[in-house]
Amino acid sequence: MVVDSHSTDATAAIARDRGARVIARTFTGFRSQKQFAIEQAAHDWVLCLDADERVSDALREAIEAERARGFEGAAGYRFARLSNYFGRFLRHGNAYPDRVLRLFDRRRGGWRGSREVHEAASVDGPVRTLRGDLIHYPYRSLSQQLAKTQRYARMMAEHEFARGKRATLAKLVLSPAWRFWRGYVLRLGFLDGWHGLVYAYVRANYVRQKAIMLWMLQRGLPVDDPPRDRAT
Repeated sequence: MVVDSHSTDATAAIARDRGARVIARTFTGFRSQKQFAIEQAAHDWVLCLDADERVSDALREAIEAERARGFEGAAGYRFARLSNYFGRFLRHGNAYPDRVLRLFDRRRGGWRGSREVHEAASVDGPVRTLRGDLIHYPYRSLSQQLAKTQRYARMMAEHEFARGKRATLAKLVLSPAWRFWRGYVLRLGFLDGWHGLVYAYVRANYVRQKAIMLWMLQRGLPVDDPPRDRAT
């Protein structure tokens, strides 16, 4: 099954040609869209994938083996996500293993909570880890990555502001530096070559953007351009 947010390319047609059931739904948020998808599923056990993710052969074998055992003793399964960053798979730093819970019994969990960005599934019961990777192709270009991270930074700042979280001068200065140091040095991101360096810089900048936007929001200052009157 594919939940499509009224895409304008051939996504829906390709999915139907491959035998998928396609449901069109206006996008209201990442978490909301995924929760809607599992509520429409025909079976109790669901595997949730984004459009930029692929199941590796090793992960497919591990999933099929668990299915053959009836998913005995588990409410869900997590596995590593391996991201391709402009031609190289990142195997170190903050990028890997990036384990995500994507296979679970929807009767015992789902995409819960109120946060629409950086959403995560959760279940009531044991969660096991499977071998194999979920292959991730997150960015088409550097411009697309920068625009995406800025959008996510704004969404997270607004979410944290609504929950009463506030930025401080210390966080403005130290949080981005810590994100870079932790990923590039402590978690050996430098072993991924220049790809790892650029990734660590951009991710640190995301933390900086989020902190700045939260700082602006708590002072009543604009983060986004206000909607423009069509007449003007």
